[in-house]
Amino acid sequence: MEDTNDAVLPPGAVPEHALLRVNEQLAIPLAELNYRATRSGGPGGQHVNTSSTRIELEFDVGASPSLTEAQRARIQERLANRIDGDGVLRLSSSSSRSQHQNREDATNRLARMIEDALIERKRRQKTKVPRRAKEARLKEKKQRAETKKARSRPARDE
Repeated sequence: MEDTNDAVLPPGAVPEHALLRVNEQLAIPLAELNYRATRSGGPGGQHVNTSSTRIELEFDVGASPSLTEAQRARIQERLANRIDGDGVLRLSSSSSRSQHQNREDATNRLARMIEDALIERKRRQKTKVPRRAKEARLKEKKQRAETKKARSRPARDE
C-alpha cells in the first residue's frame, strides 16, 4: 500500500521522510547525500577487522540544486576547511560499532554544520571605553607605582 503523504505531493516533489531538514528555509533531499561504509580503526578486537561500520558522508555543495547561490557561497566560505577542490563536503563517523548509528550521526552532524554555517553573525559594534574606567585604570597605575617606589631603598644624601 502506498504512503498517503506521497499520493498528495505534486509531481517531482520529494516526500518529507526523504528530506534532511536543516532549518525552515532549507531541506536537502537524502538522494543528494552519498554514503560509503569503510572499516573503522581503533579498538574493537576482531570485530573491527571484519565489519565496515565507519560511515563517510559526501555532500556536493558546489552542484546541489537545493541550495540558493547565497546559501552555497556562505557554506563554501564558512566550511572551506571541510570542502575539497571539487566542492564536496566530507564527513565521517565511527563513534559507534553500528553502521546505522554512524550513518545517523554523520547525517545529523551535517545538518547542524550547515545550519550553523547559514546563521548570519551580527557585526560587533565598536564602543568607547568609559571615562570612569580610564580614570580607575590610571588611579590603579599610580597606586601601584607608589607601592613599588616605597619598596625601593631611600636615596642617599651626600
